[in-house]
Amino acid sequence: MSQFFQVHPENPQLRLIKQAVGILRDGGVIVYPTDSAYAVGCLLGDKSAVERIRRLRQLDDKHNFTLLCCDLSQLGVFAKVNTGAFRLLKAHTPGPYTFILNATREVPRMLLHPKRRTIGLRVPSHPIAQALLEELGEPLMSASLIMPGEQLPLSDPYEMRQILEHQVDLIIDGGFGGQEASTVVSLVDDRPQVLRTGCGDPAPFQDRD
Repeated sequence: MSQFFQVHPENPQLRLIKQAVGILRDGGVIVYPTDSAYAVGCLLGDKSAVERIRRLRQLDDKHNFTLLCCDLSQLGVFAKVNTGAFRLLKAHTPGPYTFILNATREVPRMLLHPKRRTIGLRVPSHPIAQALLEELGEPLMSASLIMPGEQLPLSDPYEMRQILEHQVDLIIDGGFGGQEASTVVSLVDDRPQVLRTGCGDPAPFQDRD
């Protein structure tokens, strides 16, 4: 049975955030809100927890997980960021975007794209996600909470509880979530490329020719 914490979406209770981080450090899988949709996450490099998320979402080994980082300096440990990319990241983080970047050696191989050494990274603005990252002191491995066969992420924490109570260790109820995943932008090449349009405005990354 998973635990169910009701956490204030604007002023997260530190006691509950500390308990959630304790569950992560014990190898747990948690569901939590972001500034796009709810996500399911675990500790970076925790192989058994990663496999649980793969089974939950029915993902193959080609699926790119995302690293949620608390700020750009943490993101810079895990991704190679040139000057142009840094300017775009600085202007649009924190926010509902996932950026695909070339990974550094700090990223575990199991998280990398199998053909290119790339990784998806996010800096979320949601207070609960930020509080978790601050208390954890390292990135969270994350995937959108889209169930197999569905197009949209789960948004009702009580529905999540019914569906997932035997599959995750903690559900953080921060109120109803969004129904769009983040906008995905590749910054691997010289020109940004929008790979998926979600709740972040794609316009800043599209050609103006």
